[in-house]
Amino acid sequence: MEDPVLVVTTNDLPGWEIRQVCGEVFGLTVRSRNAFSQMGAGFKSLVGGELKGMTSNLVNSRNEVMGRMIDEARNRGANAVVAMRFDTSEMGDTWTEICAYGTAVVAVPVTDSARETAARLGYSQGGAPQQQAAGSLAGDQYGGGQQ
Repeated sequence: MEDPVLVVTTNDLPGWEIRQVCGEVFGLTVRSRNAFSQMGAGFKSLVGGELKGMTSNLVNSRNEVMGRMIDEARNRGANAVVAMRFDTSEMGDTWTEICAYGTAVVAVPVTDSARETAARLGYSQGGAPQQQAAGSLAGDQYGGGQQ
């Protein structure tokens, strides 16, 4: 089982002490649009309502980039990501870039409430992840790793 990584959109973790900043991490994907799906969405937009296929695709894409960002945080020895954000941009008429990014940190719970959260999330006794072997900081092709 992989070590848990706490991800928050806030700049700090109440009840936790940030002991080390491991750097910026991100996960990225570029998706092409399905022409038939786009036509269906265009017709649906005429009558209103949720575009379920587009919503499902966006949820899957966000989960994918979050997973890549979390993997990169683990590779750097972090157990949390603070200030996490999503960003999207259009690339031409048919591609969409989706990115999740934040700051990877090593955080240790210092209050009872934070220790309860750490235990619920499956952190080790001290709240910090297990130490990684030397040389494991290399990034993957979709993450934000630097060598």
